[in-house]
Amino acid sequence: MTSAPDVGVVLVAAGASSRLGGNELKQFRWIAGKPMLLHSLQRFQERGDVAMVVCVLPRQYAGDPPPWIFQSDIDRMLVSVGGRERGESVLHGLEDLPDEVRIVVVHDAARPMVEMEVIDRVIAQARAGRGAVAAVPVTDTLKEVDADGRIVRTVARDTLWRAQTPQAFPRQMIERAYAEARRAGKYATDCAALCESHGFEVVVVQGSERAVKVTEESDFALVEAMTRAGQ
Repeated sequence: MTSAPDVGVVLVAAGASSRLGGNELKQFRWIAGKPMLLHSLQRFQERGDVAMVVCVLPRQYAGDPPPWIFQSDIDRMLVSVGGRERGESVLHGLEDLPDEVRIVVVHDAARPMVEMEVIDRVIAQARAGRGAVAAVPVTDTLKEVDADGRIVRTVARDTLWRAQTPQAFPRQMIERAYAEARRAGKYATDCAALCESHGFEVVVVQGSERAVKVTEESDFALVEAMTRAGQ
């Protein structure tokens, strides 16, 4: 921990939950005892080095967020307006970070089970001047197939990792990458890929199998079961 808080968190929660259907946004649904977004918001605010958490919400909620979001340290919480795609949402969050922030952490609200040890790892790498991605090694056998489902080849998995969030970066690195992406009008699938594409050094750190990304209805039950089991 540094003597003065210098970490800013962009908590991306601007998705439309199109895979789940229904009217309720998944990031607002209750899971394991509280709304999904609140899990990550409160976890990051447990840290003394976090100066601000910017929650990026869909435009229709940014001006009138759900009241439970204020079950947090409101002096260290801002709400930002989401964009048309994830890259724009992250950019909006970056623009709202206070000047004292030197390290930027980006996390998807769809991963409510974020672990403090993983946050420690990505921040440590960012303090060393590198971008960092929480990830886990691929353990399944991977097959490349053609349009008809025929196997073309078996892909070697020894050097493959599944990227997660949180991801952390020196502020100058991620702001430069997003500034150049905005000028080009082209964003990458995640912050790490964007920084990689602009030649910045990005490393993986050990993530967690608990960092389930909630995308399907069954994922809610999985997170609930993991919580009850105390995993």
